[in-house]
Amino acid sequence: MLKVQTLHAAYGLSEALFGISLEAERGEAVSLLGRNGAGKSTTLKCIMGLLRPTSGHIFFKGQATRGLPSHLVCRLGIGYVPEDRRIFGELTVLENLEVGRRANGRGGAAFTVARVFELFPALRALGNRKAGTLSGGEQQMLAIGRTLMGNPELLLLDEPSEGLAPAVVSTLQQQLRALKAQGQTLLIGAQNVKFVAPLADRAYVLEKGQIVYQGPMAELMADERIRQVYLAL
Repeated sequence: MLKVQTLHAAYGLSEALFGISLEAERGEAVSLLGRNGAGKSTTLKCIMGLLRPTSGHIFFKGQATRGLPSHLVCRLGIGYVPEDRRIFGELTVLENLEVGRRANGRGGAAFTVARVFELFPALRALGNRKAGTLSGGEQQMLAIGRTLMGNPELLLLDEPSEGLAPAVVSTLQQQLRALKAQGQTLLIGAQNVKFVAPLADRAYVLEKGQIVYQGPMAELMADERIRQVYLAL
C-alpha cells in the first residue's frame, strides 16, 4: 500500500532524513521507532505532504505522491494524527468529528460518529463538551476519531501515547488493536516501544535520520542490543 524509497528531507540547510526506505502493506500495523529527534515525525510529515522531501520517492497504492499538497494526499486515503493533536478547542467533540467527515470512497463500513463512539466509548458522554476542556487522553481519542471520520485507508499516528497516564495508554493501546482488527492499516511513529509492541507486525528503527533496523516486531523485542543502543531500553 505504502512504499517510501531513499527519502531525503531537510529543514533549511539542516538535513533530517538520509535515504529512508520503508513499506506498509494493507492491514498491517508498522512501527517507526526511535529516540526524540531521530526523524520519525519528519518521515510522517513527508508522507502526508506537510514537508517536501529533497529527493526520493513516495508511492501510495502505486501512485507517486511526493510533492503533492497534504489535502490531495488526504483525498487519496491517508489520514494523519499529529503529535500535538491539533483539535479545535473552541468546538465541541461532535463539531470536531464533523469537521473531519469525508465521504467513504473505499467501500466497506464508513466511519460515522456512532462508530467512533463505539471505538472510543469515553467520548460518547462528552459530545457537547468543548474539546479544549478534555483531558489529554480524551483529546488524543478525539484527534484519532476525527481523522477516522475521513475514512483513511492508511492512518499515520505520531507519538499517540506521548504525555498520557499509564492507564490511558493501556486503554488507547486496546482501542488501536481493535482498529487494526477491523482491517485498518497503521503506521505509528513512537518512542514508547512497549506501547507499539503488541500492535505492530513489523518495525523500523530510526537513528539520526537513517534506518538502523528493520524486521518483525517480535524479533526486535528479542534483540536486546538493538533496543539498548537505539531505543534506550
